[in-house]
Amino acid sequence: MVTAAQPLLPRATARPPRAMGVRHLGPNWYATVMGTAVVATAGAGLPVSVPGLRPVLTGVWALSLALLVTLLGARALHWTHHRDQARAHLLDPAMAPFYGCLSMALLAVGGGALTVGSDWIGTEAAVALDAVLFTAGTVVGLAAAVAVPYLMAVRHRIEPAQATPVWLLPLVAPMVSAALGPLLVPHLPAGQARETLLLACVAMFGVSLLATLLMLPLVFGRLITGGPLPLALTPTLFLVLGPLGQSTTAVNKFADVAPGVVPTPYSGGFGVLAVLYGVPVMGFALLWFALATAHVVRARREGMGFAMTWWAFTFPVGTCVTGAEGLARHTGLIALDGLAVVLYAVLAAAWGTAALHTVRGLLSGALLAGPRTAAVAPR
Repeated sequence: MVTAAQPLLPRATARPPRAMGVRHLGPNWYATVMGTAVVATAGAGLPVSVPGLRPVLTGVWALSLALLVTLLGARALHWTHHRDQARAHLLDPAMAPFYGCLSMALLAVGGGALTVGSDWIGTEAAVALDAVLFTAGTVVGLAAAVAVPYLMAVRHRIEPAQATPVWLLPLVAPMVSAALGPLLVPHLPAGQARETLLLACVAMFGVSLLATLLMLPLVFGRLITGGPLPLALTPTLFLVLGPLGQSTTAVNKFADVAPGVVPTPYSGGFGVLAVLYGVPVMGFALLWFALATAHVVRARREGMGFAMTWWAFTFPVGTCVTGAEGLARHTGLIALDGLAVVLYAVLAAAWGTAALHTVRGLLSGALLAGPRTAAVAPR
């Protein structure tokens, strides 16, 4: 006896089982790589010495590298066997901005290679790995910063009420390049090569900062005039911390490497910029942290369950940790050391919670399942 569902079976089984499992794997999964890598890099700069912490951080970075390799392979299968779904992601205004996460995942793992990964693979290999990942991540990030807003303007049909902090993701990617690029400066030949890379990072700092200043009012305006975000999207409010913490990290990294790379008057100016820019921005970041936390507490009381958006609690908070660490170095303030430690404790707890729920979701199959049809509400 032939049923109506049987004609669909040959088409469904024509693809390898492994490919079927990645059909609904979106670019948002790269947030797991970013959130894991920042735990290692932020922990390496803490002002306190904890016995045995360094090997643990190296292991966390190795985990982020393994996650990156796994996701790159899975996403390659996705594009090979499910191009219709991949194109649908690009044309979805809620999913397309997550393509910025690919860039930031590459950059975060590359930066971690020099920060802690060199303990495991050696300095020479770490520099080579970071150079490859930084180059690829920067190219992808700059492309996303142009392509995603273009698609939003030309192909997507967006209403003002749809504005969310997710829109910031492709615009923050060049700022991550700006913050992590200075790590490679000392490994380049002295002279033109070092100065070119440093000033290129400063240019990407400006690209991301000005683009964020254009987009952030739309997000904040939606929040004030349209009311709270849907429960599942409420954690994305923490994404606003990304450009704030990462830009503070970037100006401090500029000040770290500028002496001897740019002429003396300008190298001193980077030190001034690190404090005069970083302190007010970090203050605003703390204000936004409190606002976002209040929204999350409210959403949790109303029944907010786990979603992949919970990874927004990790990488953005990690950038605030590295920003506070940089300010502590350039000001010598113990209060900033304490802030870095407290924020890192929040980061570690958030990463542990998100990772645990993600593993549970993978084991149950819920996170890679297709979207469910909503039940009809009773009248």
